[in-house]
Amino acid sequence: MQKVSCPSCGAPVQFQSPASVMAVCEYCKTTVLKDADTVKDLGRMADVLDDYSPIQIGTSGRFGNQEFTVVGRIQLRYEAGLWNEWYVLFADGRDAWLSDGSGLFTLTFSKQTDGPLPAFQDINPGNTYALLGQHWLTAETRIAQCTGGQGELPFRVGPGWQAKVADFRNGRGFLTLDYSDGDPPAVYVGQAVTLAELKCQLLRDDDTIRDSAGKVKGKVQPLDCPSCGSSVRFVPGLTRQIVCPSCRAQVDTTARVAQVLDAAHRMQKADTTLQLGAKATIGGSAYEAIGVMRRKDEDGEVWTEYLLYSPRGGFLWLVETGDGWFSAKAPDDWPAWNGGDTVRLGAQTFRKEYDYIATVVFAAGAFNWKVHAGDTARVIEFAFGKKSLAAELTNDELSWSLSAPVPSDQLRAWFGTAIQADRLPQKTPIRKIAEYLIYGLAALNIGPLLAGSEGAWTYFLFAAAAIYLPAMVLSWMGEDS
Repeated sequence: MQKVSCPSCGAPVQFQSPASVMAVCEYCKTTVLKDADTVKDLGRMADVLDDYSPIQIGTSGRFGNQEFTVVGRIQLRYEAGLWNEWYVLFADGRDAWLSDGSGLFTLTFSKQTDGPLPAFQDINPGNTYALLGQHWLTAETRIAQCTGGQGELPFRVGPGWQAKVADFRNGRGFLTLDYSDGDPPAVYVGQAVTLAELKCQLLRDDDTIRDSAGKVKGKVQPLDCPSCGSSVRFVPGLTRQIVCPSCRAQVDTTARVAQVLDAAHRMQKADTTLQLGAKATIGGSAYEAIGVMRRKDEDGEVWTEYLLYSPRGGFLWLVETGDGWFSAKAPDDWPAWNGGDTVRLGAQTFRKEYDYIATVVFAAGAFNWKVHAGDTARVIEFAFGKKSLAAELTNDELSWSLSAPVPSDQLRAWFGTAIQADRLPQKTPIRKIAEYLIYGLAALNIGPLLAGSEGAWTYFLFAAAAIYLPAMVLSWMGEDS
């Protein structure tokens, strides 16, 4: 949800979806359009979700047996997105950095080391390096610009200050080599954390987060009739000719307004099962669909990915494929992988199933990084039972997601009428399931049945009745669908 001030009366106006180009002021009924520059790439490029962090200066917490307080922040922006570095002070006088990017948090402390360290240009995501006596998997390399500092900081930052860092993972362990001041790099070591584990207090409330993360970039303007000045409504997907309902004059839109309306038509044609702005309650947290993108592989197979966001629950992906729906989330613990055909996550060993190049063909809404049509990534999928662990590898980053199937009934329960239920796979009727079980039972006993054994037939009929009669009762009670 995005908010702006009405250009006519100043009242707050809400855009229900990040892809909406038009909204109506509840107070003066003015039709408000986004600026053409804001929507010109709608369907081809998505916005970056700004300032969605629940942390603020003054947030406090506990790590181990020591309390800490957030006293400063640096916000860093790189080509694909942004992240925050929060400067924290502990009660015992130590300081640390609480990194906040894409809804994942890490707490790191400065560490002195005399061992050899790789040069920044020699580090590649997906490669393993021996550092500080352990093997670390490279997560990403970034060159970022500081967009501002806030509060107390241990050094001076300002316009033009540049961060040059490489991040590494080992399970929950986290290591950063910071080359901002050249070689040798500064070393920071810590671990992945959650705000619940840190027992954080004085976090920003949900409404404040939504307001700051949902700011519309660019200007908004009213869609008014040039003849009588009345506000004109526009319904995307129905017509490109606009007629004033008050004086019946045809509205001659400018090129910039026409560009906005064209973007609305493009979004109408996207025809996704789950609409941007759809809301769901998942695991007790209120989620909203903020981004959608379609991708395809080299064989032309297409699937749709929806990004859901909750100020408290963080980011969650729903993936719609020809094989059904899946939910996916980045694991806090990183898998152990040496680039081979197996990956170990905890006690589970995942085996490689697919290796392909995924290309973005459509993107709209907001993401926690920049998404463009044409973006590519190498995707390697590993399986363990019904679970899937996917590695996405680009020139600058390696990321992991752990996914599992989501039944259609669960999607209906989460979203209700906000999802196009007629496009979801239908649940198999319970009586049909019973029939399949009886067919399987007959196949297992085909030999004795064909031989005409009386005992075999008695056993088969008794078992079939035990399967089918309860299914009929459940169907009559309304459990079937």
